[in-house]
Amino acid sequence: MAQVYRGGQPYPAGYPGRLTPHEVRTREFAARRRGVDPDEVREFQARMADELAMLNEAVRLLSQENDRIKRALRDWQTLHARECRPPQDPPHNSGHW
Repeated sequence: MAQVYRGGQPYPAGYPGRLTPHEVRTREFAARRRGVDPDEVREFQARMADELAMLNEAVRLLSQENDRIKRALRDWQTLHARECRPPQDPPHNSGHW
């Protein structure tokens, strides 16, 4: 399969890069004899670009929250690892089994 390019650069590791809202808004299509209404295409592109921008912002915020939670968990684990001491003599099983 041929390497796919965008903007003259190959995709890293063979994976496509993320589309940006600007790319969606400015995408041009070749004219066809019985094509679609250009105004409808532009309206659809604007809606898609707005939704893409919203989703990119949500991903950014969730990534920040994820990093914050990971740091908090590491801090909590560090604090409690210092407080917890292993038992001096492990209990012996004196039960029937």
